[in-house]
Amino acid sequence: MDLTTLASASTTQTADLRSLAIVIAVAAFVPIAVGLLNLRIAEVVFLLAAGIIVGPHALGLIHITDTIDLFNELGLGLLFFLAGYELDPAAIRGESGKLAVTGWLTSIVLSLGITWVLWHSGYIHDFLGVAIAFTSTALGTLLPMIRDRGQLHTPFGRLFLGAGAAGEFGPILTIALLLGAQSTVVEIGLLLVFAIVAILLYFAPGFLATERVVAIIERGHKTSSQTAVRWTMFLILGLLFVSTVMGFDAVLGAFVAGLIVRRYAPEHLENKLIPKIEAIGFGFFIPLFFIVSGANLDIQSIIANPLRLLLFFALLFVIRGLPQYVLYRNVLPSNPERARFSLYVATALPILVAITSLELRNGVMLPETAAALVGAGALSVLVFPLLGDRLAAKSSGSQTLARAELLDEQH
Repeated sequence: MDLTTLASASTTQTADLRSLAIVIAVAAFVPIAVGLLNLRIAEVVFLLAAGIIVGPHALGLIHITDTIDLFNELGLGLLFFLAGYELDPAAIRGESGKLAVTGWLTSIVLSLGITWVLWHSGYIHDFLGVAIAFTSTALGTLLPMIRDRGQLHTPFGRLFLGAGAAGEFGPILTIALLLGAQSTVVEIGLLLVFAIVAILLYFAPGFLATERVVAIIERGHKTSSQTAVRWTMFLILGLLFVSTVMGFDAVLGAFVAGLIVRRYAPEHLENKLIPKIEAIGFGFFIPLFFIVSGANLDIQSIIANPLRLLLFFALLFVIRGLPQYVLYRNVLPSNPERARFSLYVATALPILVAITSLELRNGVMLPETAAALVGAGALSVLVFPLLGDRLAAKSSGSQTLARAELLDEQH
């Protein structure tokens, strides 16, 4: 390797480290700022906003290189791994599962009709990509918020897990089948092969985990070996690699990896593995993913045509949220609680980023459409949960006041 090549490699490495340092500085500063200002807004909104500010379309402090892109893909993968892990099998069975599947199928039919009108009128050029995007739910983004508020194992949390799983896994499978580079028949064949690999991995630990192996893994939790963490990261990266090689989006492999680990992991109070994976994910890779997503956002095209973003933002609720408000009327009879549920389910972002990245790479989607979709997703993360929480709080306050007035009358 000559001196010119060495100098070029050193310059590239320095630029990568500079961008990474700025990204992590932003990630470290955001929770402090949110805490000091006592803001009830999801951190991801500030991470996205900060990414826009420091990104190449604004201040230009960071540059998205191949190294940053790789870390970004790992962040997206860990986000979907944790979403797959948190998925309670009970949430996708029985009434909850039926409602979740019915809700997503209703959304996709509605989305195909509305998107066809937009495509036929020439407003968009990517019919299938946009149609699938409108049916997604940001399960991975909202799960930390719901869990931090102690609502994950409540009836509301279980129903949201079911609807959110449908809103993530449905689009993931549709992307794999319809947006790949191969023909649909080939994609179905590859998906079956991937399913066989996933099933083998799903059941393999049960046969291979002898008492001695389990003892070694348990002992590794207290030593520098950290065996369980290493095997989990191997599983995540392995399935990311397999899904990518087969032409699917990487999030499919990550989500399946979460389901596999969930099968063999102990309960949360006894779980020594997941807190460590969460530390790796939420401590580094996942905030990096959101910041880089903001940096990749073509903010200039949004400023030039804000109505496109606002239209997509409204359609996220119309297509994904409104059907849930109707379908869940029996299991969530309280109107404010059901409205909050519908707003949560209509919140979208990671799948939008995955779809727009894939379609831009394939040269199918226009940059302004991709920017408006991701911008609408970011706006949904900001507005929908906040509005839903205020509706629920107002309803709770009204019920408390009514009960107090009834007690006064009785006395």
